[in-house]
Amino acid sequence: MQLKTIQTANRPAAVVAVVLFAIAAVTWWDASHMTARATYGMSASAASYLVAVFFVALGLAHLVNAFKPADIEAEAADWGAIGWIGVALAGLIGAIWLGGGFVLGSTLLFAFTTRAFGRRALLVDLCFGAVLAVLVFFLFNKLLTLALPMGPLERLF
Repeated sequence: MQLKTIQTANRPAAVVAVVLFAIAAVTWWDASHMTARATYGMSASAASYLVAVFFVALGLAHLVNAFKPADIEAEAADWGAIGWIGVALAGLIGAIWLGGGFVLGSTLLFAFTTRAFGRRALLVDLCFGAVLAVLVFFLFNKLLTLALPMGPLERLF
């Protein structure tokens, strides 16, 4: 006689799915109440509707994953990496809040996130992150004419 093991749902994935569905609902509701309408083409709410659809798709993927049978053992959380991600986000928020601007904040975000993934070349990552941040700044600010938080470096351009 063989014994069957009973598979239970992956609760964290199910909780994330519910949270994603809630975010999708709030985003959809917010998009439906936008007052700015375009006279031609798509309005600003079209992007919000698209984001809501993406949240629903992510929620469905998490829900499928939550109830899929799996023989994979859960790994312990890497709290050091989570801490570095927290430092990266705090660096971004702090740089923008203190007037350092988008480029400095994004550079810190990139460098500290690579540290969270195990890379130890902080100076190289700061340089590479700065180049990427300047390129993204030019893309948004000059090409798309969208305003990003300005700091001393951004004011040079």
